[in-house]
Amino acid sequence: MQFGIFSVGDVTLDPTTGHMPTEHERLKAITTIAKHAEDIGMDVFATGEHHNPPFYPSSPTTILGYIAAQTEKIILSTTTTLITTNDPVKIAEDFATLQHLADGRVDLVLGRGNTAPVYPWFGKNQQDSVELTVENYALLRRLWDEEVVNWEGKFRTPLRGFTATPRPLDGVAPFVWHGSIRTPQVAEIAAYYGDGFFANNIFWPKEHYQQLISLYRERYEHYGHGKADQAIVGLGGQFFIRKNSQDAVNEFRPYFNNAPVYGHGPSMEDFTSQTPLTVGSPQELIEKTLTFRDYYGDYQRQLFLVDHAGLPLKTVLEQLDLFGSEVLPTLRAEFAANRPAHIPDAPTFGARKAAKLAAEAHAAGVSEGTSTAAVQP
Repeated sequence: MQFGIFSVGDVTLDPTTGHMPTEHERLKAITTIAKHAEDIGMDVFATGEHHNPPFYPSSPTTILGYIAAQTEKIILSTTTTLITTNDPVKIAEDFATLQHLADGRVDLVLGRGNTAPVYPWFGKNQQDSVELTVENYALLRRLWDEEVVNWEGKFRTPLRGFTATPRPLDGVAPFVWHGSIRTPQVAEIAAYYGDGFFANNIFWPKEHYQQLISLYRERYEHYGHGKADQAIVGLGGQFFIRKNSQDAVNEFRPYFNNAPVYGHGPSMEDFTSQTPLTVGSPQELIEKTLTFRDYYGDYQRQLFLVDHAGLPLKTVLEQLDLFGSEVLPTLRAEFAANRPAHIPDAPTFGARKAAKLAAEAHAAGVSEGTSTAAVQP
């Protein structure tokens, strides 16, 4: 089980001080946050992709490359790489480059995003979003898996004898998760290719995500990648914790009430009761997070949103310290307990490289055995 954090990359006024951080401040802060996540023993840091205010991460691979140079172990990912409006050739090249620089500790979540105007900004039509997702990912897969690609589709110019460079590190392409909060076709794509499925698990009740994850698991088995409960699932979540539950509630309330994503809507109490948000003590976060397995089955990756709504850097780092000391060890132990042996671990570059080498060795052995048998008298 991998644990980590993700950032949507908002630039938001701190409602308690009136301070509006600059984009520069937020970009430097997220680097500090990612490094601190590694320091406390987290496994993954991920960032979103947006091309409009009030968000700063328009170039995730640049951000992750900078973080890669200052970290050693943490997996670097995205929570949305826009498969609809980014050129698949550029995605293939950017993430293969990042993969080399980070010594393989890279994966990505592909999605359509939630900002409608982004389509015309990049010369696309929102009405084509699902078709773009299907076609662009099919091309991206080939660009990583095949040395020379000849390809023709509906939404970009054809490719003739094209080789994406650099090639994936050691012939192992970055692992792909497909993210969605409402589109069954995305769950279908993830299942078809045997990729992971990531549900952000933030804004909706559990029943909403249960439908998508159940569909993905069912189709994963249908396509012969394994049993439904072996499908590779990742979840989001969010929290604000203090040692005393009431202190957490009092401190976070002004941030919640003014947050761009849910402020001026449901009360914080209603929102925490109806969604995965935890505002309270470390024990309350542990208890709520452990229910995710009850709802969605055994899964491989749990990411949390902690640096949003105008929270100052100092507070975010305090959140991470408390999580690392009082939550993370218990979650690791509890999720490991009673985990069936047939449930796969979270994908890593090292494990996937080892599997590739083992498969190649097996294929070579079979081929050699067949050839030897063919010449026996």
